[in-house]
Amino acid sequence: MSRVVDADTHIAEPPEMWDFLSPDWHRRRPVVVQVPEDTLYGGVDHMWLIDGQIYPRPAGRGGNFLVTPTAQKNVRDRADRRARELLDLPLRFEDMLATNVDTQVVYPTLFLAYLTHDAAYEVELCRAYNRFLADVWAKAEDRIRYVVVPPLRNIDASVAELRFGKEHGACGVFFRGIEGDKTLDDPYFYPVYEEAQALGLPICIHQGQGAPALNYLIDVSRSHTFTHGRIPPVVAFRNLVANKVPELFPDLRWGFIETGASWVPFAMYQLRGTLRAEEDFWGPRLFDRYNMWISYEVEEDLPYLMNYIGEDHIVVGTDYGHHTPGATSRLSGDPSAQVHMVTQMRSREDISPATAERILTDNPAALYAV
Repeated sequence: MSRVVDADTHIAEPPEMWDFLSPDWHRRRPVVVQVPEDTLYGGVDHMWLIDGQIYPRPAGRGGNFLVTPTAQKNVRDRADRRARELLDLPLRFEDMLATNVDTQVVYPTLFLAYLTHDAAYEVELCRAYNRFLADVWAKAEDRIRYVVVPPLRNIDASVAELRFGKEHGACGVFFRGIEGDKTLDDPYFYPVYEEAQALGLPICIHQGQGAPALNYLIDVSRSHTFTHGRIPPVVAFRNLVANKVPELFPDLRWGFIETGASWVPFAMYQLRGTLRAEEDFWGPRLFDRYNMWISYEVEEDLPYLMNYIGEDHIVVGTDYGHHTPGATSRLSGDPSAQVHMVTQMRSREDISPATAERILTDNPAALYAV
């Protein structure tokens, strides 16, 4: 039987990660700070202090919600805390068994936020993250794979991290929908795309707050992460297609992760108004030609969406790491958390069992080459 690949899980970055920083940067390592529980941050009473800024900051402009550090009240009493941090692999494997998945693809949590304006420091943070995950992969017998985090303001360093990741268990390259002041169609990123294509690594565009100018327009208390986190991947899809970037890298694969899929018909409708193409291009043919996969969330209208995406370019993930154990309600954790994903997909009556298995196994295997 094919292996179920969980296309979207997370690490809650632990303090031990920063042991992988080079000694010269030890004094600037991220550290956990504590505040009283009666502040406007509530149960987020522990945060990372990075270059004078705190992460998470679940109130005000430029804010975000993160499950790291796990010392915060919202997370610290959960039995799976060390599994989230990837410090207890046997416990993580138990949770994989409970969720009926064979392989997890791990995305960052802390790096969903924009962490520093210092490009050299960003290189060091990314290197430490990638080496921590490489160490996990080496111990996990290929059951844990990860997407490498490139320090995108240094292209040479990014290429080096892709090469390191390819040799040490990475199965993708992490991007947010907007990076700094650039959308993903910008030729600035082409050397990274070229190297990813050569290495057989997909570009994995995950929701996240990568654009400081946009971030600080948004009050997270009112808008949550919708505007500065979830909309940018839609912008990335639109701009990549509109500017035909996938045609420049015909063997490069693209994933849109933790975005849901309901925006695809809207984005296609908008593109049809600005880009001339044969009518049947605006459907599954686009995803076949451009090697694009979309992550689906189990409460969306799957038969309707397959009319646009096809059944070969949809993947699905539990969002493990951002979940509430045992919960089925989206309101009990991250809106994308769906720990019963496999059971729900296999019990659907609106698609065939073969289609459900393709989405759980073949499609993520094709995206990530795992």
